[in-house]
Amino acid sequence: MNNKYAVIMAGGVGSRFWPVSKQTFPKQFHDMLGMGKSLLQMTFDRLKQQIPSQQILVLTNEDYVDLVKEQLPEMNFSNIVAEPAMRNTAPCILLAALKIQKMNPDASMIVAPSDHYIAQQDIFNEDLATAFQFCKDNPKALMTLGIQPTSPNTGYGYIEYNKEENQIKKVSQFREKPNLETAQEFIAAGNFLWNAGIFIWNVDGVVSAFAKAQPQLFTLFENGLSVFNSAQETKWLSENYPKAENISVDYAIMEKSDAVYVLPARFSWNDLGTWGSLYDKLDKNEDANAIINASVTSINSNGNMVRTAAGKKVIIQGMEDYIVIDQDDVLMIIPKTAEQEIKEIRNIAMDKYGKEIG
Repeated sequence: MNNKYAVIMAGGVGSRFWPVSKQTFPKQFHDMLGMGKSLLQMTFDRLKQQIPSQQILVLTNEDYVDLVKEQLPEMNFSNIVAEPAMRNTAPCILLAALKIQKMNPDASMIVAPSDHYIAQQDIFNEDLATAFQFCKDNPKALMTLGIQPTSPNTGYGYIEYNKEENQIKKVSQFREKPNLETAQEFIAAGNFLWNAGIFIWNVDGVVSAFAKAQPQLFTLFENGLSVFNSAQETKWLSENYPKAENISVDYAIMEKSDAVYVLPARFSWNDLGTWGSLYDKLDKNEDANAIINASVTSINSNGNMVRTAAGKKVIIQGMEDYIVIDQDDVLMIIPKTAEQEIKEIRNIAMDKYGKEIG
């Protein structure tokens, strides 16, 4: 019997990828890379290499349930959990762990975001197998996969681990998103990893951690055990899920446990958090332009990213380091340096043209 389960978190809006990612159709459901599959589909395909598709759960906003069913027709639709309110990662992970524990008390599970891009499937499989085996041997361990930093990035949280020869390291502490000077110190120290939000643990271990560190949250969900995985679950969630504290799993249990371990991942990873991070991951042409779907004629233009509908003809001249996005009725052309202002740009556009473009 395969005791491995997976939980895909697919409820985010991804507003930094506007105008492609919108409230009604967020980025995890888009083919952001022009590879013929959405980020959610790629995540599902990646996990089912080790985990039976019928043992993969997707937690998402109740507005996106039909999108999940459409994009993942092979999964068990009863494993799609509609969150009636946005409550960060701790409540949804605890809910998923209790549901899986009820299905299989001997289960172990991975929790993964739906919108990351991971290349090198074979190396990911090896790292995941290593993490699962460690949790089997250490039932109370709370595992995370840490990403080797390639720069002093200030957009990620960091994991500080004890310097030791073991492949799997004991975590000493989690660190908030730093300023540039602090990030540079982290890189120089050599024992810091980016926090990718990918977790592996036994269901008993993580449920026990919640019971100890978050008794109020645990009691709230424990009261629903009798209806989990039944027809009454949806009604119970609609009445009780909004009562849960809005708290991340890092704050809720990881920072309070003395049994947290990290495996420095060996695979290539990108959280695709911004258009710039997507540009970094894409192949470039001889002018360092990254093109998705479009047919581009480039004249004295370098370092740009262009994304349009398939086959759209685009001519750019004299442009350097720009982001050009054509999606439905919106054309956005901004310098890369303005990408951190996407949310503000979106709000300005919505004020001018109406919320239907948002």
